[in-house]
Amino acid sequence: MLRGVENHSLPRAAAFFDLDKTVIAKSSTLTFSKSFYQGGLINRRAVLRTAYAQFVFLAGGADHDQMERMRKYLSALCRGWNVRQVKEIVAETLHDLIDPIIYDEAATLIEQHHTAGRDVVIVSTSGAEVVEPIGELLGADRVVATRMVVGDDGCFTGEVEYYAYGPTKAEAIRQLAGSEGYDLARCYAYSDSVTDLPMLESVGHPHAVNPDRTLRREAVAREWPILDFHRPVRLKQRLPALSVPPRPALVAAAAIGAAAATAGMVWYASRRRATVA
Repeated sequence: MLRGVENHSLPRAAAFFDLDKTVIAKSSTLTFSKSFYQGGLINRRAVLRTAYAQFVFLAGGADHDQMERMRKYLSALCRGWNVRQVKEIVAETLHDLIDPIIYDEAATLIEQHHTAGRDVVIVSTSGAEVVEPIGELLGADRVVATRMVVGDDGCFTGEVEYYAYGPTKAEAIRQLAGSEGYDLARCYAYSDSVTDLPMLESVGHPHAVNPDRTLRREAVAREWPILDFHRPVRLKQRLPALSVPPRPALVAAAAIGAAAATAGMVWYASRRRATVA
């Protein structure tokens, strides 16, 4: 249960949210696969593979090795993608694709944290082309995301500048705490994946949301609260305050998220190879 309104004589506090399967019911980037196909960024075969990847993601998530394969693959895949085109595609389809899959429970928590005077920060392995607009839709104060190098031609070079994953998320949280004056002992964090264990360990109030098996075991052993989010709902239907233009997000990273729409290709190919072997 959340505590009441913050005592402003105390240091500031924040609530850090993972995105996929924590705030929204699916993978944020995989959800845009059809839109990227229609925009000419990926082919039909990739769209079919992302449908499979979405199933795998929802069934069990991705472990560390799978995430590393995705990172290497996606850094090559997005090479040459025009950043402006990616942002335009996301902007045009954001409300149709993301608004319906936001968890009612997560939206309520975000509202409660803001009411209590805490900042809300989305911390996601996906990139800012996807995560920033979602953060603004939710009224988040800040966003931390993966970023890639953008060349002088306005296209991704294929080089990863910053990968917001695992321990790196915890480092970003500590840096924000230093720059914004957050007292981490009074901060909250929410995630579904054991890969975010460092992020959860970095705050005084960690929460496991729809946790994978390993995170569930850790949460039980450490007596962390376990939350079950299962009611996706459009924000306009349940939070009129969030249906108006939210306060601008102060973004802490920018980058590659759109490329992750084809992350399923990594999973699919590796499983096919294992089957053939």
